[in-house]
Amino acid sequence: MARRPWQAWNLSWPMLAWTVLLASLPWWLGLPLLLALAAVLLVLPQRLIEHVPMIRRSLRWGLPGVLFGLQRALGGDAFAWGAALLGALVGYTLLAGLEAWLDRGHGHVPVTSASTSAEWPELALASIGPTADIIELQLPAWQPGDAGLTDPCDGSSVCHQAGGYRFAGDRVIDGVGPHVAFSPAGRWFVARMAHDRGVVLWDRERDRQHHLEGWQLCGWYREQPWLARRDGEMPLALSAVLGHDDENRLSQG
Repeated sequence: MARRPWQAWNLSWPMLAWTVLLASLPWWLGLPLLLALAAVLLVLPQRLIEHVPMIRRSLRWGLPGVLFGLQRALGGDAFAWGAALLGALVGYTLLAGLEAWLDRGHGHVPVTSASTSAEWPELALASIGPTADIIELQLPAWQPGDAGLTDPCDGSSVCHQAGGYRFAGDRVIDGVGPHVAFSPAGRWFVARMAHDRGVVLWDRERDRQHHLEGWQLCGWYREQPWLARRDGEMPLALSAVLGHDDENRLSQG
């Protein structure tokens, strides 16, 4: 909501008075005041968080007053005004760097008509970044493959044969043990290797197999497998597991 004229004046007149005060003081008194305010922002930003906007405005409005005092002390001639302009360039460059450093943790706050008028506490409490996604794995439903399996996708029977399984269409998954499972929607088929040396994952949608020695299936998340090397470890998505195995092969080679 836009500020009324009298509200804007109530915010501006203290800053105007501050500028006039510094312009009337010798520059060697005004400059230490500005440096002290800048030091306060650098050393105690969290303890004075509710006063940070006022201190920053004081720096922006106070710098012209100090520069006016400087040119007056130098005699008010062309050289004095040149020195004041150079001081303005250097001073506002340093001030912009200071404010950028103070705002370094709030660079993703969207700039809207509401946020431009918000003060520091509102910006500090604004949500930043994407919403956290809590991953809850659905445990695999292991079943003995030699007792007869039914394909959850089409209801056909999965034939168990020595060390493998034959699906409709003569698709064979071999070199595995008797413990198998399907993903919740049936896209994946997983079987433990003999002697629990790892798992074999079959992506039925892409017709791609992954033989992962030393890994065990922890569960499913959004129809994707998550695995770990041993109990108690943080599970990893399949893409991360494949990257791990690639790194291991490169290091061993």
